[in-house]
Amino acid sequence: MEFKIQDTFIGGDHPLFFIAEAGVNHNGSVEMGKQLIDIAIEAEANAVKFQTFKTDNIITKNAPKSTYHIETTGDDDYQSWFDLLKTQEMSKNMHVELIEYCKKKGIIFLSTPYDDESADLLEDLNVPAYKIASTDTSNIPLLKYIAKKGSPMILSSAMATMEEVELAVSTVRSEGLNEIAMLQCTGNYPAKLSDTNLRVMQTYKEKLNCIVGYSDHTPDLINPVAATAMGAKVYEKHFTIDCSLPGPDHRMALEGDELKQTIKAIRDTESALGNPLKQVLESEKENRSKLRKSIVSKLNIIKDEIITMDMISFKRPGHGIQPVDLNSVIGKKALTDIPDGTVLLFEMIDDK
Repeated sequence: MEFKIQDTFIGGDHPLFFIAEAGVNHNGSVEMGKQLIDIAIEAEANAVKFQTFKTDNIITKNAPKSTYHIETTGDDDYQSWFDLLKTQEMSKNMHVELIEYCKKKGIIFLSTPYDDESADLLEDLNVPAYKIASTDTSNIPLLKYIAKKGSPMILSSAMATMEEVELAVSTVRSEGLNEIAMLQCTGNYPAKLSDTNLRVMQTYKEKLNCIVGYSDHTPDLINPVAATAMGAKVYEKHFTIDCSLPGPDHRMALEGDELKQTIKAIRDTESALGNPLKQVLESEKENRSKLRKSIVSKLNIIKDEIITMDMISFKRPGHGIQPVDLNSVIGKKALTDIPDGTVLLFEMIDDK
């Protein structure tokens, strides 16, 4: 299974696709948005992702904040969730400027649409794929609407049941879209390692038959390594310019150096995974010759003498006849005198 986002293949034997999640950490500023893009590029992410929404379309004016949002931005008396989201909206002009900046810098721009109007905007701006937030896993009308646009879709699945995840995927496929990646995710900020449940990715592979990955809300470096080793082909992680900045998502995001470390850990894991073909590597050949054992004479063997077990031993180096080829030596005639301590070679033995 594989598909392309812009010019980058995802899935199959291709490297993991890393999405640096800027989210709303631009704080409404184009310049901060550009700083985030620069950080993602320096860390060698494949894509940088923002969030696209119209507050009036996605939340009521009296919707209560979550505990996490209260901890990071104050309670509803200080600022309502509706008013908070208003400060985080990206205008069309901001989208255009950041998309152009990404093109200039050579990184893929992605965004999560939270409503139909936002999906239309991203389509008009030729954003190459849609990332669906966990909050909309069960939003069947939105999934249908976006799937009809025909671009690849990456879905997160925090707070969802398996039945909801299966329904989301079948809904998208019913609209003719098969370029799907499903990300395991835990909807807590930060999430505990014990709540990560990376094995769900294997369940998704088996039951959904799609590309899988992980959207990470943990502060730890083990998850990117473990997820990559388990076959994740997409990885998403929040990042920021500075964790101390005001706003809901800065505190649980990585700063630039941490983002670099995360992506490097993933690439190092991919390198360590290598390929499944067991073979002697070029780097091993010298040690193979020196560290393995050969069949060695342990006394003087006279020409035409039949070689027996009491005439040989197994010692380093390993450039001679290997112990595995013992049957090619025992009971065979020596073609030449073989002094004590000689590494046996096939040209010394009559194998007839």
